[in-house]
Amino acid sequence: MFDHDVLIIGAGLAGMRAALSAQQNGVDVAVVSKVHPVRSHSNAAQGGINAALQDRGDDWRDHAYDTIKGSDYLGDQDAIEIMCREAGEEVITMENFGVIFNRDEEGRLGTRAFGGQRQARTFFVADFTGQALLHVLYEQIMRAGVRVYEEWFILSLVVEDGRCAGAVLMEIRSGDIHVVRAKAVIMAAGGIGRVFEPSTNALICTGDGMSLAYQAGAELMDMEMVQYHPTTLQGSGVLITEGARGEGAYLLNSEGERFMERYAPNMMELASRDVVSRSEQTEINEGRGINGCVLLDCRHLGEQVIRERLSQIQEIARDFANVDITKEPIPIQPGMHYQMGGIKTDIDGQTAVPGLYAAGEVACVSVHGGNRLGANSLLDTLVFGRRSGQHASDAVKSISHANVTDASADADRENIQGLLSNAEGGPMFGALRHEMGKTMNDNLAVYRDQQGMETALSDIREVRERYRSVYVPDKGKTFNTNLLFTIELGFMFDCAESVAVSGLERKESRGAHTRTDMPDRDDENWLKHILVKNSVDGPALEHLPVVITDWKPEVRSY
Repeated sequence: MFDHDVLIIGAGLAGMRAALSAQQNGVDVAVVSKVHPVRSHSNAAQGGINAALQDRGDDWRDHAYDTIKGSDYLGDQDAIEIMCREAGEEVITMENFGVIFNRDEEGRLGTRAFGGQRQARTFFVADFTGQALLHVLYEQIMRAGVRVYEEWFILSLVVEDGRCAGAVLMEIRSGDIHVVRAKAVIMAAGGIGRVFEPSTNALICTGDGMSLAYQAGAELMDMEMVQYHPTTLQGSGVLITEGARGEGAYLLNSEGERFMERYAPNMMELASRDVVSRSEQTEINEGRGINGCVLLDCRHLGEQVIRERLSQIQEIARDFANVDITKEPIPIQPGMHYQMGGIKTDIDGQTAVPGLYAAGEVACVSVHGGNRLGANSLLDTLVFGRRSGQHASDAVKSISHANVTDASADADRENIQGLLSNAEGGPMFGALRHEMGKTMNDNLAVYRDQQGMETALSDIREVRERYRSVYVPDKGKTFNTNLLFTIELGFMFDCAESVAVSGLERKESRGAHTRTDMPDRDDENWLKHILVKNSVDGPALEHLPVVITDWKPEVRSY
């Protein structure tokens, strides 16, 4: 058994920022990651990170307003204020750590325009900003001496006397199962992207953290708010950064029209993501698409801009779609990208379970509400990763380890043995995962309705029932990915079910939750969050008011 003051699950930007913050506060910190840290999904954040720097004539209150409006007024304004006030300091800190941001002709940090914002406040490293941040933070935690359990997999959280007291982990290389005691655990395990198929998310984004926190007694919030990104490659779901539209790329339909003029005449292609995705889907549904897609046209930007600022997108389009973006447009469509909801936390990352914190996409501090603005995700990971690391490390200085023994792993050992003992002929994880992902994408995408969501919920529960007899052909211990993928699927069911029941509960359209059978926003009845709690009878739903400070809900237009 291992002991640490603070144990962090996940080594993306939120996890490593939390680790660095806690380590600098003088406590013993360890990070667990099922992949090498720089392979975390934060890699996929391409476009940039938002901050309002005063020397640009910008103001955090303007950033906050754009974020609140973008959230369709479901974001908690106290949390949004904190994120926007602290954004500039976090960007400067990252530069001081060694992130080489693009600069303008005067040598200042450069910015590009991003959707839903009235001012260009997105700082960037070409079109691989997340990757640049991730590598620099990894260097920083190595320099600080943070222990990293690389290629270890979390099986469960340890809760003793109502407090989170550690985790049960599997070392993937050996298959050995260990209990790690901790005075506090920070969940930073990322989103639920692969619950949907296709998705822009990496294969590792399977909702492990949300499910485990939910099973441990934490609440999930705003789970119905699933963001479909407007520009993903046809079929594969590979992401094409919003940075392309920020640099001036156009969206075209089959008739060659810049159709966003019909839907968002003021901001056009740089309206908020939910608006652009709905506009694209409407064009496709009404017959002005091309093989289920619309087109993203970068040709007019010129080869130099593309080479210097969109080089990764140029490679992706060539490798995955056989398209030269300097000569022809890219076929794109809305695709599942981000989960605005997650484990409910306060502004310091605390959940309803004492000793358990959460930060990053796995968490819902409610800064994104019904729709996340592009480039606010990286900001969220850094600001609330740092805050959770600071609060957790302060808290553990005055408490002792709980009385945790190796017996805490017994249930997980039994569960794994049960999976390995299932008879040949049962369903395989891949088929079950595909079925669930397809029904989620068919019924809980850009447009939804009662019948479709009921179908999805029924399908999820039917697939979950068949999972009881899932067959795992690989019986070995060393790098048994067949077993790991099967365990991940078990976590995914909690996430999928929470999305579906929350979607059915919200009787309006707001942000990413657009119901064709209830097309209007209803502030009188639904300006509130939906919470999902685990119970013996399944998901239990509660409501929570949205925190309003200075900005009253208004008609949202772009």
